[in-house]
Amino acid sequence: MTLPRTPSQTVGPFFTIGLCRRAQNELVREGIRLVGTLLDGQDEPVNDAVIEIFDAASRRWGRCGTDAAGRFSFLVAPDTPHVEAYVFARGLLKHQLTRIHLADAEERDGALRFDIRLQGERQTVFFAV
Repeated sequence: MTLPRTPSQTVGPFFTIGLCRRAQNELVREGIRLVGTLLDGQDEPVNDAVIEIFDAASRRWGRCGTDAAGRFSFLVAPDTPHVEAYVFARGLLKHQLTRIHLADAEERDGALRFDIRLQGERQTVFFAV
């Protein structure tokens, strides 16, 4: 007998409760800083979202809430070629999945930068999940 699946629900408004216990965005002790901003269709920052990543090199998960300016930050293994990034934000019935290739990220101020755009002309490519 197959049971019905539980329907997806939008994120929040209480996801920050799970983020305030300890820092979850540093996957390794020493590595590469990966930073970015989550932007909506009008290039406005999304300040109440969660970005989760999986770093295959360190075989670890990380999680970071976006700040008031939509920014997120992770410390990943120095030898990782890419990370899988999951976006949870208001208005999304299901999370969005993309892959961040570190070779494609811009280097600024000693960190790699990759902005995620949810919609618009420069929308980030998301995989069907």
